Amino acid sequence: MMGLPVTAERHGFNYDDAAAVKKQFESVKAEVMKYKDHPALLSWGIGNELNLSYANPKVWQAVNDIAKMIHEIDPNHPATTVLAGINKKEVDHIKASAQALDFLSINVYADLAILPSKVKSAGWTGPYMVTEWGPTGHWEGLETVWKAPVEETSSEKAAVYLSRYKYAVEKDKDVCLGSYVFLWGQKQERTPTWYGLFTAKGEESEVVDVMQYLWSGAFPKNRAPHLYGFTLDNKRSNQSVYIKSGATYTAVVDAFDPNNDILNYRWELLLEATKVGEGGDHEDKPETVAINFKETGKGKVSFAAPKTSGAYRLFVYVADGKNKVATANIPFYVK
Repeated sequence: MMGLPVTAERHGFNYDDAAAVKKQFESVKAEVMKYKDHPALLSWGIGNELNLSYANPKVWQAVNDIAKMIHEIDPNHPATTVLAGINKKEVDHIKASAQALDFLSINVYADLAILPSKVKSAGWTGPYMVTEWGPTGHWEGLETVWKAPVEETSSEKAAVYLSRYKYAVEKDKDVCLGSYVFLWGQKQERTPTWYGLFTAKGEESEVVDVMQYLWSGAFPKNRAPHLYGFTLDNKRSNQSVYIKSGATYTAVVDAFDPNNDILNYRWELLLEATKVGEGGDHEDKPETVAINFKETGKGKVSFAAPKTSGAYRLFVYVADGKNKVATANIPFYVK
């Protein structure tokens, strides 16, 4: 699906500005002319999450004009627009103002499991595609007392990817055209591991194994390590871990390898992300905190808490030496 650069209102675009809308239309038309005969083209995606933090429904008329233009110059590929979630208000706007769209596209995370029923209750009866789906989003899960979101481990993610896909995409084949899992790569969004199915080094997580199974019916021969638990000072990530400046603490990860490969452990301490974006906007990885980890056993380290008070996050990477990895992190606060 070729994403067409239609600017969201939250990025400063004014859909009451007829000249700006016309200029954007011509720019998008040039993109369509450039790529309409490319052999890899499946469909056109007109903008991404234009409904996120917006107020002006005129955006849907602009989307409709682009869809009509696409049909005129490229009858071979359907056109859609990508929504952040789905609700009746947006569906009503689109049914009234963007009837030239061939199908609807939806980005959804924890609600994937109930998406078929949400689509129906929103009043959409046409075909749709899931253009982003993945773990529980950082805005929809648990959080600590100091409002740090709690991330699922890679093994917890593998379980929810498997169940949510089966309850939604596989069960709604009459109208669900398919899906794009997010993200087939690595990116920083709240953490360096939250949404990527790979690490920055290119290592594959257990979620990659699950996706291979869902797409092909068979798991890979070499499976990723499975992570059973991760604690800091005998507390889990959802227990609002407070520790004292300069005191020594122990972190323990419990993991095993399905292929009996020898596991190695990497530890990393980051400041909690504070300069965060919205809707997948660019974020810089938080600063790494230099710290001495002392191995005290298999998957077990001790370290002295940072001297500076504030919010931190401890990461562990459990690797099998064959490009497979398990990941987990614990947010904690130094008093």
